Amino acid sequence: MWIPWQWAMVIAAVLALSSKALRKFVRPEFPYSDVAAPVLLEAAVVMVLYSLWQFAGSLSVMGVDGALARGQWVIDVQGTMGLPSERGVQALFLKSPLLVQLSNGYYAFVHVPALVGTLFWGFLAHRQLYTRLRNTVVITTAGCLLIQLVPLAPPRMYPELGFVDTGEMYGQSVYNALGRGMAGQLAAMPSVHVAWAVIVSVFAVWFPCRVVWKLVGVLHGLVTVLVVVVTGNHFWLDGVVAVVLMLIALGVLQLSERRGTRIPMTPESRP
Repeated sequence: MWIPWQWAMVIAAVLALSSKALRKFVRPEFPYSDVAAPVLLEAAVVMVLYSLWQFAGSLSVMGVDGALARGQWVIDVQGTMGLPSERGVQALFLKSPLLVQLSNGYYAFVHVPALVGTLFWGFLAHRQLYTRLRNTVVITTAGCLLIQLVPLAPPRMYPELGFVDTGEMYGQSVYNALGRGMAGQLAAMPSVHVAWAVIVSVFAVWFPCRVVWKLVGVLHGLVTVLVVVVTGNHFWLDGVVAVVLMLIALGVLQLSERRGTRIPMTPESRP
């Protein structure tokens, strides 16, 4: 069970204060003092992002009728664009209960640990790219959360059109009857799952690491895109918009670097 956004904010505050206390009161010769404080501060940033994600999800539950209408609009737009049917993908996976249950579990539990693990991996092992990674996550997530304030229903809320709520089918749903669970049910556009997974993929390729880790990162992105559709939690267009936001974030950061400026989020860590 994911922790509520309020507790995440409390944890972030504790981590930030601990980092400040270490910098102020711990002597430099103390083992790992030069690493512990920056790590705690970065962990605080991660917890703030998590908290905002949870909080924005709760705010988006405000009008089912409007959300359903907007979801239907997405379906119509995708038909005009010629995108493949999510129902067809679901139908293929529904033939295998095991694959569906694995997809439900992947959707529920992998996206946050994968992003957090990538952030700490970047901070500890690839410091030269870490600032860009962290800022990309922050800007992309902020863009996603702003758009999600406009409620939009996911595919699984259209059973009359043939979509299936696979989480409900196998008792693995992360949502409850009130419309609020780990995140808002109506915060479907854009997909934060896809945004975070694609960021993990992009930076896994950029990191100077072994090929196997690059493949793992790319595979995570591809699997996530498939899983959000299989579970009926997102339309293809939800993922497309998420990727566009990530590209905008990368473009803003690159432009900032070319002009010799920074988008400060936390103090730079020593390499």
